[in-house]
Amino acid sequence: MSTPQRPALIARRDFCAVSAGLAAAMAAPQAFALPLAELKAPAGGRSIGIQIGAVSFVDEGVDKVLDLLADRGAVDTLYLTTFTYGRGLAGRQIPGHPFPDHGLQESDEGTFHGGNYATPHAEFYRDTSLKQTRAPDHGELDIVTAVLPAARARGMRLFCSIEDVFRSDVAGVELLSEVDLQGRRAGTLCLYHPEVRAFWTGLATDLCTSYDIDGILFFNERNGPLLNALGASHAQSIASSRVTCFCEHHRRAAREQGLDVERARRGYTALDKFVQAALNDQRPTDGYFVEFWRLLAEWPEIIAWDRLFDAAKHQVLAEVKAAVKRVRPALQVGFHIEHVNSFNPIFRATRTYADLASKADFLKVVVYNNCGGERYAQFIRNIGSTVFRDVPKEELLRFNSHLLNYGAEAQLDELAKAGLSPDYVDRETRRALAGVKGKCQVLPGIDIGIPTGNESRKASPDDTHAAVAAALRAGADGLILSRKYSEMNLANLSAAGRAVRDSLVR
Repeated sequence: MSTPQRPALIARRDFCAVSAGLAAAMAAPQAFALPLAELKAPAGGRSIGIQIGAVSFVDEGVDKVLDLLADRGAVDTLYLTTFTYGRGLAGRQIPGHPFPDHGLQESDEGTFHGGNYATPHAEFYRDTSLKQTRAPDHGELDIVTAVLPAARARGMRLFCSIEDVFRSDVAGVELLSEVDLQGRRAGTLCLYHPEVRAFWTGLATDLCTSYDIDGILFFNERNGPLLNALGASHAQSIASSRVTCFCEHHRRAAREQGLDVERARRGYTALDKFVQAALNDQRPTDGYFVEFWRLLAEWPEIIAWDRLFDAAKHQVLAEVKAAVKRVRPALQVGFHIEHVNSFNPIFRATRTYADLASKADFLKVVVYNNCGGERYAQFIRNIGSTVFRDVPKEELLRFNSHLLNYGAEAQLDELAKAGLSPDYVDRETRRALAGVKGKCQVLPGIDIGIPTGNESRKASPDDTHAAVAAALRAGADGLILSRKYSEMNLANLSAAGRAVRDSLVR
């Protein structure tokens, strides 16, 4: 059953703010054809971007928001959330957290639906079952049509952000979903399913053909089965019995690469038993790490199956880039590199910047330092509950930080409250730049107001200024203010702009 749309009275009030932008788009279509060469050059040759959803323009008005972003944040590039079913990129503030000092002060939790906030054109979705994805949240509003001419008039670039987050009631999803270890349908879509790949390339092609945008930013924060089994992340539970994917398309891809599907299934069944025993404090005779390594030695298919997922994810990224370049070679494609890349050594080992650089024009590398403390602490507690259960968690934190070349950060019990330092932003930016070797741009994602727990670090103007300054000082090609405008207090946005302008006079 789909989520109901907001009442008509509220919709009329909200849409008044966007009507001017829509009228301008229809009355002056030439605005879409403004040559890229006539747009303003980024500050100091660097692109200063911000992630923003349709709801912010509906709530506050296109012109007002764009002027505010430029004046306060020195923003010259918009990463406009155009496709997602997730509130993280597209909604207002998440429930339980204070609203920022702008926008409507009411939750959209009960009215948010998600989908495509632009206009899908049927000819691009012939080869996929995902044909009805138009977002109903804002009626007939096409957010790209509403924002693009106003952005161009201000010399701003505009990228459409698309995110691999779906909901189960979307028509066609049940046909394309992954299958877990127990044979159950999952809420994620199989990246080996040809119709899933056709959807992503069709969506990217549609947006780049139908609108004179500057390119695509693709979000896919999904991990492979090994990390999911161990909970080796910051934002997930430990779900060893629900690892994916074992659908017919994933099995076929495995067989084509010479992998034994049944041994992979048995290997993950053995890993599930290990994880569940660890969570119940049932210590193996030789200890947790030795037993884990023994599993990998006995069942090498565990790693091979994990690598199979990585290959699918990277292939989709490459196909999206190729599809966009077929529309116009000058269009750019970027990929969001999830936060776990920053503090998980296993993840780092399977996704090199050198490889990613070959598939992208730019990488948005997450270096969220305020929420980073909370996230890093959760990662340590997760892996400290299974593979490294024998290691005191404070010692595990120090060991892991040495592996990652982190500087002096807070101890585990203070980490969430302290956050990670600007030095962390500097080091991770430099690591990414060294990894891509000049083959693509590196645009660090800067944390401004990303929600955290009650006792965890909250972004301040000083924090924001220091993080922006650290990324630019490290040599970043620009940056992307994150997670979204509808979570940011204006004082923090102003601090980001001040840091950008300060960097130009040094």
